[in-house]
Amino acid sequence: MIFTTAALAALLVSAAAAKDSRTFAVLRHYGNGPLTTCRADPIVSPGTASAHLHTIMGASNFGLNVTGEHLRQSQCTTALPKADMSNYWFPTLYFKDPKDGKLEQVPFYYMNVYYFFEPTNDQIKAFPLGLKMVSGDAMLRTPPPGAAYGKGSNMDPSKGPITAASITCPRANFNPPSWPKDSDGSMAGIKTNQDGEGWGFPFEDCDAYASPLRADVHFPSCYNPKAGLDDYKNNMAFPSDAGNGKQDCPKGWIHTPHIFFETYWDTHGLLSRFKDLVGKESPFVFANGDATGFSVHGDFVSGWDEKALQQIIDNCDAGHAGMHTCPGLIGGVNDDSKSCKIECPIDEKVDGKLDKLPGNNPIQGWKYGTSGSINSGSGNNLAVGVDSAVPKPTNVVKQAVTSPAPTTTVLQTTTVQSTTTVYISAVGAEPTDAATDGKTVGDFKYAGCYEDTSDRVLSGIIRANLGRVNNTACVTHCSSKGFSVAGTEYGGECYCGNELSKVEKLDDSKCHMTCEGDDADKCGGDWALSIYSKSGEVSARDIHAESHHRRHIHNHYMHHRRTPGGRIRR
Repeated sequence: MIFTTAALAALLVSAAAAKDSRTFAVLRHYGNGPLTTCRADPIVSPGTASAHLHTIMGASNFGLNVTGEHLRQSQCTTALPKADMSNYWFPTLYFKDPKDGKLEQVPFYYMNVYYFFEPTNDQIKAFPLGLKMVSGDAMLRTPPPGAAYGKGSNMDPSKGPITAASITCPRANFNPPSWPKDSDGSMAGIKTNQDGEGWGFPFEDCDAYASPLRADVHFPSCYNPKAGLDDYKNNMAFPSDAGNGKQDCPKGWIHTPHIFFETYWDTHGLLSRFKDLVGKESPFVFANGDATGFSVHGDFVSGWDEKALQQIIDNCDAGHAGMHTCPGLIGGVNDDSKSCKIECPIDEKVDGKLDKLPGNNPIQGWKYGTSGSINSGSGNNLAVGVDSAVPKPTNVVKQAVTSPAPTTTVLQTTTVQSTTTVYISAVGAEPTDAATDGKTVGDFKYAGCYEDTSDRVLSGIIRANLGRVNNTACVTHCSSKGFSVAGTEYGGECYCGNELSKVEKLDDSKCHMTCEGDDADKCGGDWALSIYSKSGEVSARDIHAESHHRRHIHNHYMHHRRTPGGRIRR
């Protein structure tokens, strides 16, 4: 048989496009915590506050409105590959304290994003710049369609309803099971065909080493160019079975990478505060008010350099070693000793002990019932408690921090929307004055009451497992582990370290909570640490251990459209 040149070229293209086995690479993030935690969702609620709080990873130009081009201009990103200026976000997880009913953020642990390049007859192409995707259903308070006890997840539309979002609870053993046997979802979660995976929050403690409770979200990988980049409700679909272990997209659609979010929270660190609930109910609630966990979901906007991503698709199978190890990676790798951070444009309290969830979302599901309205995320200001009046200018500079936080505070006021670069000399912080009340525990002296944050200012050991905590027990434990600073918080939590990541001294009245293990002593307060140290002083941690270090801070003013005042206030 004689082939024409055109026919041979077509055969070569077809051979190159066909993929017979899965390859993948895990995109890892770096730095101290997420990019920001914010009630913003530029996909579902562009231009205004979103209905619920999200934890955001990725590029620093995230805001109330984003485009691919705008993301490409970001000053930094939490992703290790420099070519990835995308944003990834998911609902923030809260803990409802059974002692007082207050709500507080569960410490965010880390996030992985798997990039799977699946077997297919299609050619897998890079995400088009600015593509917006949502997976999972934020409105669910009942099991997802197709879920049943012992049934596996499904991501093939030809085989029934898609069940792409679930909860994983790694444990040392699964006796008793993490989800009640034969649960139908009406009062508890439902186990899949895997012991550690289910729909809805588990009732057991997720105690596997370095792997606590995890939210898993698979995203569709077929893009419909006719729907366009912004139409997140219609522009994506999961591929269907094409035989021979391959899955293909509908004709005319573009086959993109299959991304998969793994998001971890340190739920096990809170065990001492919910141990009486284990096996009976879950103390966790998503920021949208969902106490069931059925509504786990994720959002993605692509800010990839398309050439760089295509090179990874075509050549990389780094697997768990990480995408940053891919051969020939275009753009290089970010310095993982630094952090990329921005402030949220929504001015509201989201940390500490809260009476209500940000956005005033009612808690719903299981024992809470379904009374009250569920915020749809449509961006209606009045529905989410945002002041619809035009606020006065606040002249607050938003920053995208591309290096460890300096010990010197830089304050600028401006109303100009632009980008400026500020160079400062960051000198090691001087120790704060020691407390003068003379309290000592062993050879440790009381240094005062200091502010804590969700990133934990004292992080050598977080919430040491000591039973009923008092200052003596905490100091003894930290000293035995070789640490020179110990701190107690919220009446019953112990933290160890050698320096604080942030020094913000509070009035001693803020450390007013009685120690669980000593009624005659005080063990910190609400986001307040009673600090003891060998010297009776504390200092800020210098991550690079340099006495003088030039740090480059990008003061990132808001580029996205918003109210004239620059901040939205509740």
